[in-house]
Amino acid sequence: MMRIALFQPDMAGNVGTILRLAACFGAPVDVIEPCGFAFADRALKRAGMDYAAQAKVSRHADWDQFLASVRGRMVLLSTKGDRTVSDVGFRSDDVLLLGSESAGAPDFVHRAVDIVARIPMQQGFRSLNVAIATGIALHEAMRQTGSLPI
Repeated sequence: MMRIALFQPDMAGNVGTILRLAACFGAPVDVIEPCGFAFADRALKRAGMDYAAQAKVSRHADWDQFLASVRGRMVLLSTKGDRTVSDVGFRSDDVLLLGSESAGAPDFVHRAVDIVARIPMQQGFRSLNVAIATGIALHEAMRQTGSLPI
């Protein structure tokens, strides 16, 4: 099953929005700690609404603990991607990995993944909000694998 993984997220509101997205699309979420906020933060709850409680969330104490749990191919979403998400050729067991909002993903994460993909944007723009990027990539991945909810 396709998964979303968040590497050391720093904004509770974005994580709440991603949990809501994940619940609506039936995609489990891995949160790789440390987070830049308390996981019980009000912003997390407000953004996730009542949907976040229905998301399947696994929390990992660190990168190594997360790596030990990974079963599929890791696809990192990054502005440094060498191909676009529509060119990836997603598999149903892929893990869509996103870096933190403030720092992205460090070099050791880039070296550990199977694919680094980007979302195309107009020139002159640096990046998308992490929750928006997650939604775009998850939809494309699920569309390609025929696993979109009905």
